[in-house]
Amino acid sequence: MEDGTWALLVLAGVLVVVGLVGNVLPAIPGVPLIFLGLFLAAWAEGFHYVGAWTLVILGALALLAYGVDFVAGALGAKKFGASRLAVIGAMVGTVVGLFLGIPGILVGPFVGAAVGELVARRDVIQAGRAGFGTWLGLVVGAAVKLAISFSMVAVFLAARVF
Repeated sequence: MEDGTWALLVLAGVLVVVGLVGNVLPAIPGVPLIFLGLFLAAWAEGFHYVGAWTLVILGALALLAYGVDFVAGALGAKKFGASRLAVIGAMVGTVVGLFLGIPGILVGPFVGAAVGELVARRDVIQAGRAGFGTWLGLVVGAAVKLAISFSMVAVFLAARVF
């Protein structure tokens, strides 16, 4: 294997590892980096081992993981009886929380849902339930996104090995 191929494979591996870390840390687009790393590895080997269909599957898994990330908090809030304003607040809190680091990611959706619920119903107990539901949805969503990310790596390795 040529030195250039090795360099691309190392870069691809770094992208995948940073992407896996990015699934947990804020401000790092985890799933896109994983997909980019896997695509780069396939390209570095001339798509000899990993072909178009595998890349389509990886792309579909990446889109699924991305969708889970956006919807999880809102679904958790809704499951706990949150109003429409609480669901919107959860989404706004999630976006704002991204800019505040790990504490913002953990607290932002909860606060957004609680504020939205307070505006809609002015009930502190229900606001707390909506906030908790949002937080629980995000935790479950993060776990699903991480599982999908590891599945992407497994699909790639299976195509590469077999």
